[in-house]
Amino acid sequence: MRQKVSLSGKSNSTLRNYSLHLAKMALHFQCLPTLLDSDQIDDYLYLLQQQHNTPSNSYFKHTVYGLRFAFRMEGLKDKHIELPSIKKDKKLPVILNRDEVKRLLIAPKLLKHRILIGLLYGCGLRCFEVRNIRIEDLDFQRKVLHVKQGKNKKDRYVPLSDILIRGLQKYILAENPHQWLFNGQPNGRAGGDFDSRYSQKGVQWAVAQACKDAGIIKPVTVHTLRHTYATHLLEDGLDIMTIKDLLGHECIDSTLIYLHVAQSGRVKPFSPLDTLYPKS
Repeated sequence: MRQKVSLSGKSNSTLRNYSLHLAKMALHFQCLPTLLDSDQIDDYLYLLQQQHNTPSNSYFKHTVYGLRFAFRMEGLKDKHIELPSIKKDKKLPVILNRDEVKRLLIAPKLLKHRILIGLLYGCGLRCFEVRNIRIEDLDFQRKVLHVKQGKNKKDRYVPLSDILIRGLQKYILAENPHQWLFNGQPNGRAGGDFDSRYSQKGVQWAVAQACKDAGIIKPVTVHTLRHTYATHLLEDGLDIMTIKDLLGHECIDSTLIYLHVAQSGRVKPFSPLDTLYPKS
């Protein structure tokens, strides 16, 4: 299955999720999931619903998506096994106000964490995207960051704020990072990841600790900063189509959730850090 997932263009994290949930299903029934009949699958999915409260829960979703993919890869698409549709959450994302963002940006004690949070908010990055930044991806002269192989294997460019560029230059001079902008524990070391990049847990901890130190009581995740980036750009007058491109969304429907204010005319893309600290 690993080869088929790779050839389909899906990421390693998708492979791990599919494999984990299909393996648990196989252990439950003591057979391959593709050998199960529709009643067995319905019983298992019902059990997941009861254990995890709602079919929109990520555990349930990964099981369903993994099953769909497994049947498709094995040529069993027409087996007449009805997998339930998953309703999308209708909750609006948590958004930080501008005062909260300012407090968050100065809360970390380490320069590394201040720059990390500045990139998450100032460039609207996903967690794995900020971990994947290499020194070569930063173009200070053109004031852009090259986000390589984002979600759905898409590349994109996002503007870098002058404030962020100054911070990045100071950080690079002080830390002298090699290959990755944010290095983590070496392979095999406690707390390390699959390579020398800063780990996902490390990014999550840095954001959570900064929120605690900044006195922010909203339920903030790493992705909250991306939601805040998009919403602040929209409020600053950037049109929804440009925001879609900056976020790397495949479909405009994913971006429309940020349409809290009237759509404005198209203007030159900019970083919300530039309006957070207006030039005197």
